[in-house]
Amino acid sequence: MIKNATRGLLALVAVAAMLLPQVAMAASTFYGITVHVSSNNIKVQDPKTKQTLSFQILPKFDQIFSADGKTTYQMKEVKAGQYVGIIYDQKALGVRHADKIYLMNNANQRIGAQ
Repeated sequence: MIKNATRGLLALVAVAAMLLPQVAMAASTFYGITVHVSSNNIKVQDPKTKQTLSFQILPKFDQIFSADGKTTYQMKEVKAGQYVGIIYDQKALGVRHADKIYLMNNANQRIGAQ
């Protein structure tokens, strides 16, 4: 009886340990000015805090949208000096990578937002 209870407790702990990192690494959003863009990397600086983050871009990345989410763009449309909003996570080996990129206006608001 004690062995079964111990096994059940160990199984519960194992399941919790597997689920906890996924909850802690949920998607986040970072807004700022594009400093550098290449085929596999984008670097963005928040003008308020001067924090700069770099994001990996996966091959054939096609998740670039207008701020309202209605228009899609190719990666070549993202230029240095442009305001962007990046939705990212760090699930793949702890590397920060972009899931979606939104092109913003100069007021750091989504384009088309009133």
